[in-house]
Amino acid sequence: MWSQIDANMHLRHSAYADFAAQARIEMLEALGVTGSVMLQERIGPILFREETIYLKEIRPGDTVMVNCLLKKCRADGSRWSFVQEIFRGDNILTATVNTDGAWINMDSRKLTKPPRSFVERFLSELPRTEDFVLEEIKEK
Repeated sequence: MWSQIDANMHLRHSAYADFAAQARIEMLEALGVTGSVMLQERIGPILFREETIYLKEIRPGDTVMVNCLLKKCRADGSRWSFVQEIFRGDNILTATVNTDGAWINMDSRKLTKPPRSFVERFLSELPRTEDFVLEEIKEK
């Protein structure tokens, strides 16, 4: 889109984050974790860190594809990390977006665990990086 292009006639830096965020939401929706389900459960995903490593340009008219790979997740699903690869239409990797996040309770505004049904689908259906780590929960 024209609004995503900067003065150098390539994709502006923040548009990469927008593509990554949209892909994460679409990934959740594919698992059945839709906006309405999250609202009903009173939880939502939040980010602690987002890092983008830019590799190649995306120019006006290029198409974009985003892969979402689960890199790390606590066994209870409460915290997670993704690696997202952004490709242009010619299958060239243009950027990698690394995110660390968790779930927040919309009412208490505190970190929370997602429902077990979320966790089961999250851990069984999401594609993973080759070095995926399942973190055990440490008892306090």
